[in-house]
Amino acid sequence: MQTINFDNLNINAGDLVLDVGCGEGRHSIGLHVEKEVNAVGMDLSKEDIKTAKSRIKDFSISDQNKSSCIFGAGDIQSLPFKDNVYDAVICSEVLEHLESLDNAVSEIVRVLKPGGVLAVSVPRYLPELICWKLSSEYSQTPGGHVRIFKQKELKQLILKESVSFRSFHWSHGLHSPYWWLKCLFWGRKEEHWIVKKYHQFLVWDLMHDPLLTRFLEAILKPFIGKSLVMYFIKD
Repeated sequence: MQTINFDNLNINAGDLVLDVGCGEGRHSIGLHVEKEVNAVGMDLSKEDIKTAKSRIKDFSISDQNKSSCIFGAGDIQSLPFKDNVYDAVICSEVLEHLESLDNAVSEIVRVLKPGGVLAVSVPRYLPELICWKLSSEYSQTPGGHVRIFKQKELKQLILKESVSFRSFHWSHGLHSPYWWLKCLFWGRKEEHWIVKKYHQFLVWDLMHDPLLTRFLEAILKPFIGKSLVMYFIKD
C-alpha cells in the first residue's frame, strides 16, 4: 500500500528513482513492478533492507521488465551519490524520525536531476497529535517519531532548496483509527483484541481492495488521512 502516488512522479520505464528511508521496500518494489523503473532503496536499518530484498521474490515480474530494484544501507544526511543522478526521489515517512534536519532536505534535492520530482510524506499534524496525546510512550519509542509537521511548515522547509511546489494530497484515511486504538492501548503485554481486529481489517483491505473501502478511504482522507504527501520539482 503506497503512500506516494506514482503517477505524480513524471517517470518513464527505465528511469532511475531513489527511495530514501525505504523500510521494507513497499515503494521501491512497487516502482520496479508497476512502473518498470530502476529503483534504489536505501535505509539505515539493515534488518529492513534484508526484508526488502526477500520480498521481491514474492512478486511475479514480467520477463519483459528489464528494470532493476536494489537495496542498500545509507544515511539521508550524507547520501553516497553524485549530484543530479535521479529522475525522481521519494522520501516517505522519514523526516519525522530525524533529530536534526540540517542536511537531510538539501541532500535529497542535491541528488535529484533538474526537472525531476521530489515526493515527501510525513504523518499529518492532527492525527499524529492525537497519537501523542493518547500515549506518552508513542513518541518515546527508540527510532520513533520525534517531531510533528504542520503542512505549512513542511512546505517551507522543502522550499528552502532549489525546488518549486507542485501539489499535495492526503493518504491512508483508514489508518488513523488503527493508530489511535494502538496508542490508546499502548504498553499492554498483549495487543488488545480490537487493535488486532482492525489490523486484520486493514490487511483484508490491502489484499482485496473492495469498492466499499475505496469509497470509505476517499471520504476519510480529507479529514483524517494519516499522511500528508507533497510533490516538488527541482528548478
